[in-house]
Amino acid sequence: MSTTETSQAPTKRSRPFLLTGEGWPYLLVPFIPVAIVLEFLHADAVAVFAASALGVIPTAALMGRATEELAARSGPGIGGLLNVTFGNAPELIIALFALGAGLHEVVKASLVGSILGNILLVLGMSMLAGGLRRERQRFELRAATAQSLMLLLATVALVMPAIFQLVAGGGLPNPTAKAVEFSSDLKSLSVGVAVVLLASYAAGLVFSLKTHAHLFNPSHDEAEHGGEPWTVRKSVLMLAVAGGAVGWMSEILVHSITEASAAIGLSPFFVGIIVVAVVGNAAEHWVAVYFAARDKMDISINIAVGSAAQIALFVAPVLVLASFVIGPFPMALVFNGFEIGAIFLAIIIANEVTQRGESTWYEGLQLLAIYAVLGLTFYFV
Repeated sequence: MSTTETSQAPTKRSRPFLLTGEGWPYLLVPFIPVAIVLEFLHADAVAVFAASALGVIPTAALMGRATEELAARSGPGIGGLLNVTFGNAPELIIALFALGAGLHEVVKASLVGSILGNILLVLGMSMLAGGLRRERQRFELRAATAQSLMLLLATVALVMPAIFQLVAGGGLPNPTAKAVEFSSDLKSLSVGVAVVLLASYAAGLVFSLKTHAHLFNPSHDEAEHGGEPWTVRKSVLMLAVAGGAVGWMSEILVHSITEASAAIGLSPFFVGIIVVAVVGNAAEHWVAVYFAARDKMDISINIAVGSAAQIALFVAPVLVLASFVIGPFPMALVFNGFEIGAIFLAIIIANEVTQRGESTWYEGLQLLAIYAVLGLTFYFV
């Protein structure tokens, strides 16, 4: 009788989760207790701001992971709704605390900064990282075009209150201002715009999750998460923990913005449009670059352009309506001249680079160059 031979296929050694594309944000977890301790000790505002900004990143990553795990067990419709609802929750939470502190111009700067960061910084880094080893990368043209168009139309609606203010003989807010109270007509106009944008957002959900879901759900066959899938109970618990942690870090971050920006010689406008906008969604930004480097440009486009569109269609109008119950007075959707010019230029460029359904590393480099120029301009404001 012959002996039984056991043959084992060579196993591929996986890297520790903390060293993977999705695991690195959790290396920043120690900054969460550091920020809390520094805030309790009334330490230097710059140290408090830096620690809380870094502490936001792992909490946002945990919120994103918990949302994805819940979405995977809820079916494509509910799952997609969960993803788009919680996708920009960290930025929304930070902005709500800023509203409560009366930092209306910081809130509007962070909104514009999130849109610029997604369509210039994230899209640029994704195209550059994915195109370095390839002649070109291709993505679903119809989905990218639909999302870019939604973003363009939403931006037109967002800037109409500013145009109304200029035509009526008023002036735009100064970028260095903390908050500006506008007339009741502008506040009413802002509410109307917010309602229209939310209605458009709801229609967009039906479009992307039901009638044209096949365009917005590119498949990716390899497992990106380490370990076993989470249960629904664990996902809900982690989502609650992440939400509380994001809220705590956001409160500390917002309370230190004014003093920290003055101490390091930066305007609150620059901090809001660059720093706060980047740290609020750094984990999701990295995921977009991570997928692009693996030649999954469809997912990167969905994250970058889709997240920017969600900021304009959902986060901005929600903040306008919330300002009627949070903060010293309602916030009107009147952006300053730098914000209006930057956002229109960026969106025109985004429509241009997504209209062919393919990208190269040089296009990504150009997007990053534009973001750098805008950042330099904002620095000298």
